[in-house]
Amino acid sequence: MYLLGEQPAYADAWVNRLQSIAGQLLQDLPQCLPKRELEPGDDLAQLLDEACVYWVESGLIKASLNERALFYLQDGDLLGLNQGHELYAKPRLSAEAPVSLVPYARAELLAHLSASAERQALLIEYLQGQTLLLCDAITRLKQPEFRSSNGFKRVAAGETLIAQGDDADHVFIITDGHAEAFVDGHKVGDVPKDEIFGAMAVFTSEKRSATVIASVPCTVMLIPKDQFLSLTQSNPRIAHSLIESMARRIESLNRQVTQQRNEG
Repeated sequence: MYLLGEQPAYADAWVNRLQSIAGQLLQDLPQCLPKRELEPGDDLAQLLDEACVYWVESGLIKASLNERALFYLQDGDLLGLNQGHELYAKPRLSAEAPVSLVPYARAELLAHLSASAERQALLIEYLQGQTLLLCDAITRLKQPEFRSSNGFKRVAAGETLIAQGDDADHVFIITDGHAEAFVDGHKVGDVPKDEIFGAMAVFTSEKRSATVIASVPCTVMLIPKDQFLSLTQSNPRIAHSLIESMARRIESLNRQVTQQRNEG
């Protein structure tokens, strides 16, 4: 299997290992049909027998889904080991040059693998290795703006989460714990678990209007500004929840101001 894009060095080692495993899985197993020599084409799957698993002797096969190339199978790879299900989309197989395939009966191959604990372990390693390769490729192919860059931070009691006057580059959610908000050194409110805070300055592009300090040990999730703004645009429920939360805070601040004036 050849990954798309720039392939890291550790992936090369995985590929070499998997190709050596494929040969061990087929050792002492006779092929069921004559070797298949396929000409270049855009839909090779229709030429293959679903009752067979094929060992790629030579050539390069491109697997695509929704017109997007996913990976390439090359010399030493197994094709058709995973039997498809009607609920799952099957990759489209194509080749730009001749391909040589050696067929093995699926039922005989599975019986061959089941008869040996060593071969069973190799099969698991082979399938896990392919899964890791594909996950690695997908991670590197994802556009940066769609990658999750959320981070979690553990803070101690008394630690400052955001400081009044700082630039607003993140929005925060306390996933565990409790914090308090201060303006000019005066407490103006509480920040309970699961409440989003720090969003006002992100929306207005102004400096932080308050300092938030953990009153107990907390775990905080940090969401980058750009990602948060994109999220609120695509999910109206989040925006609605924020508006309600901000309205409650403004109402609370108004009550505190009114109370202080009456006391004064």
